[in-house]
Amino acid sequence: MAFQAVFLAIWRGAPILVGGAAAWFREVPMERGNSWDKPVQLAAPVLANAETEAPASYYAGIRAVIEITAQFTPDSWNAPTPCTEWRAADLAGHLRCVADDYHEYLDEAPVSRLSRLMATGASAQSIGRKLARQNAAELAALPDVAPTEHIAEFARSATRYAARVGPLLRLPHHSYRGQVISVAGMASAASVEWHLHAWDLATALGISYRPTDPQAVLSAWLAGIPQLPPAHDRDPWLAVLRASGRLPG
Repeated sequence: MAFQAVFLAIWRGAPILVGGAAAWFREVPMERGNSWDKPVQLAAPVLANAETEAPASYYAGIRAVIEITAQFTPDSWNAPTPCTEWRAADLAGHLRCVADDYHEYLDEAPVSRLSRLMATGASAQSIGRKLARQNAAELAALPDVAPTEHIAEFARSATRYAARVGPLLRLPHHSYRGQVISVAGMASAASVEWHLHAWDLATALGISYRPTDPQAVLSAWLAGIPQLPPAHDRDPWLAVLRASGRLPG
């Protein structure tokens, strides 16, 4: 299969309430698009007030987070997650923070703090440790609100990000060991992050999660996360879970 997978073409859905905010997924025909590098205009907005170009897999990750977190109760938000330092409520806050971080990195590319970190060519483990410290600091600075409010803010921020990157996809975002990652590649990395955290949240609830198009998620990983090349696996979703450290290699 080509380096960039063909993303899903059809969405179906209904209104989903998150913390009092409605994210409306509409039943609309969509054009086929191979990747962020060759986007096509959506036939209609996928989310309310979202006029954007993006592969369906990006929105599928946002939608998965919304649908899974709608199943949490006040008690289950305290459940542990595969991100061992975080409860489910902490992960909701992290999603809000990281969605905002993607906007910051885009604003300041190609000289953002992430760009400077990646330009060092450090090992994946060193990069991971530095980002973990950044994540912890950002989480500690969040307002003390319900996890559902964090998820609502995440959904708004992640959707707005997709709208912003449309005209900028081919521009350089950062580089790693001589490989230039475009804005399209970074948006692909964001897509992977939404799906992985949907899996984390589902695991906290004791339920399963698998993307509808796992090959699209793997292709997004290859486009945006060069510091952690996945091992070959017949199952693309298992390859992503293993590359992210969520399953043993």
